[in-house]
Amino acid sequence: MDPRLQLRVQRYGWDAAAQYYQDSWSAQLKPAQDSLLAMAGLEPGMNVLETACGTGMLTFAAAQAVGESGHILATDMSGKMIEKIAQLANQNNVTNISFARMGAENLDVEDNSFDIALCALGLMYVPDPRLALSEMARAVKPGGKVVATIWGERRNCGWADIFPIIDAQATSEVCPMFFASGAPGIFAADFAASGLGDIQEHRQSEFLKFADGDTLDQAVIMGGPFAMAVKRFDEETLLQVRREFMASVAKFKNNDGSYAIPGEFVTVSGIMAN
Repeated sequence: MDPRLQLRVQRYGWDAAAQYYQDSWSAQLKPAQDSLLAMAGLEPGMNVLETACGTGMLTFAAAQAVGESGHILATDMSGKMIEKIAQLANQNNVTNISFARMGAENLDVEDNSFDIALCALGLMYVPDPRLALSEMARAVKPGGKVVATIWGERRNCGWADIFPIIDAQATSEVCPMFFASGAPGIFAADFAASGLGDIQEHRQSEFLKFADGDTLDQAVIMGGPFAMAVKRFDEETLLQVRREFMASVAKFKNNDGSYAIPGEFVTVSGIMAN
């Protein structure tokens, strides 16, 4: 797929998903974000760059960690995501975050200007994750840290059948290499290829809990990168997609109608050489 087209599809998809993303995913993704923050070791006064900030699930925790003397530059390719995070910051009187719409593979920031660069569950969507990591590495000072989290192996992510189900109806190709770096050692190799050293990798398995089928449907189908594709579906096609997806996760349904779907996350950190 043409990388420019993939990025355009991604941007429009996340624009469409912005209204659902925060409520649909905040609890489910928190364990992975907590691991990222633990590996980051943020301290008061740090200047932090965040790539693919979304609605700020990681951003606001990072802003609290660096305190009023620190600062977060939160970036995302989606203008709607940036609007949403800026709105939330204003509502909660958070003043140590600034916002900018920019793609992960072309960060409009100066070299060696941040103490640390973070990305939580964004690099699966870019055409060239190593380029995005190189941009993050370029942005940090010598001795600075880059930390990022992605989804793990496809076989360990119980919701993954949504990709072929959507593609069968729309040939969306929204993220053709989504799980490419999820196997052991691959994401760490991406860090090394981006010029980072002292690399640490942490893998964790979690259960993504959803109260019922409706909340699961909203999260995966409407609150993710497929949101633009499904907007083009007629009612019958969307119903078929929903039936197939719910059938694919039926084994994870509990007696009370809730779901506990397995997921795997990989978090890697690396240091920029002095």
